[in-house]
Amino acid sequence: MKLTVFLISSLPMLAAEPVAVGTRLELFADSQLIERTSGGARRQLQQPVPREVSLTMDKPWEGNAVNYITVFKDGGVYRMYYRGADVVYSTEGYKDSHREVTCYAESKDGVSWTRPNLGLFEFNGSKQNNIVWDGTGRHNFTPFRDANPAAEANARYKAIGYGDTPAGKGLYVFRSPDAIHWSQITGKPVITLGKFDSQNLAFWDTVRGEYREYHRDARDGRDIRTGVSKDFVNWTEPVFLDYAPGRVSELYTNQVIPYYRAPHLFLGFPTRYIDRGWTKAAEYLPRLEYRRVRGAKSRREGTAVTDGMFMSSRDARAFEVWPESFLRPGLRKSDTWFYGDMYQNWGLVETASHLADAPPEISMYVTESTMQERTAYIRRYTIRVDGFVSVNAPLGGGELLTKPIVFEGRRLALNYSTSAAGSVRVEIQDANGRPIPGFTLAENAELYGDALDQVVEWKSPDVSSLAGKPIRLRFELRDADLYSYRFSER
Repeated sequence: MKLTVFLISSLPMLAAEPVAVGTRLELFADSQLIERTSGGARRQLQQPVPREVSLTMDKPWEGNAVNYITVFKDGGVYRMYYRGADVVYSTEGYKDSHREVTCYAESKDGVSWTRPNLGLFEFNGSKQNNIVWDGTGRHNFTPFRDANPAAEANARYKAIGYGDTPAGKGLYVFRSPDAIHWSQITGKPVITLGKFDSQNLAFWDTVRGEYREYHRDARDGRDIRTGVSKDFVNWTEPVFLDYAPGRVSELYTNQVIPYYRAPHLFLGFPTRYIDRGWTKAAEYLPRLEYRRVRGAKSRREGTAVTDGMFMSSRDARAFEVWPESFLRPGLRKSDTWFYGDMYQNWGLVETASHLADAPPEISMYVTESTMQERTAYIRRYTIRVDGFVSVNAPLGGGELLTKPIVFEGRRLALNYSTSAAGSVRVEIQDANGRPIPGFTLAENAELYGDALDQVVEWKSPDVSSLAGKPIRLRFELRDADLYSYRFSER
């Protein structure tokens, strides 16, 4: 194969202050560690793949307004929480057909879900249901397993939810010893600055040792605020997020979470809200007749559409947001392209691949057929582990050069994918961009294939002689995607 030499490898550079990456996993979800790319290399947003329907909202206490889904893995159990609600549209507007409740489902594999009979709350005269919460906060009740090592036994699980009660309007906090039986921690809201009519969430930040929350507010349209707390009760005044290159769209939910494989990186999956009115294209969208009924009283109910986005941050406040969609409504005839569809759950979980000989993948759960006069669904989507953003290059080739970094460990491993004709090669340079003998591109053993954790080799895979020293990584890609890299001791 003809070798193309890119200018990136020969330019002299002044060494910047190196970033200490240690042995942590580094994704290309943001551009913070990228000096530059050349040739055909570019960062590329990936899209998850739709799979089977996880749950059909066919119980009397559920309905077509399912939303605000939370999923997390808890030992051997996958736990799901979601809103049970139902609305009926007419040319006079819409009304709720029953009160909102929070429902619960669980799974052993993240694929097949059951609704346990919890016997906790009455609905239509019976407690034979899977309603897990029916009090303040039930509109958008969002639980999590508390990773704080100091969490008390009766508060191993916590939740946050919006309430408007005589005690105040805002976000209330809750606790549970078992993820099923919940109680309020305080009798009044702990956060009052915001709009809150979305999925608001909180979690323990293991890197910074504090609770972090994200909730909805308005700033030139729908936007997001964040605050922190040491005890889950007393919170800082929430501030708006910063965005690069800009917010680009109104953001309804936020779905921000520390990535479980790299908790120094916060990944967000907000819902984008778009309303272009009754354009000609709007008339070509699915189910025009019903869309007109739905939008008769409030136009946006018929013309607004929603889809999923992706953003990332290293400091929990300044987010790099992709203007393109992470979750598109897709080539569908009826069950998407309505306001309320394509709302992604909060939480990322690993599940077995549908291919018997493939490694696990990441699952997420998305709403469909929302607020139509029919049954709504939650559908599972999957994506490659670390596979949110790749550095991609065509067969003609391209390169990426990192900023100076300092690592620990003895091995460098890559998460990458190539075609049969593609390849990945790596060179280690000093901080000023000079190839280090023994680790040059010419001495690197070319990689091709598809792997989540493939060790890179030169004359030897041992790179420990360079540990603790400022270096740069130069990646040469041909018909390949590079998702992440990590230095490790093994």
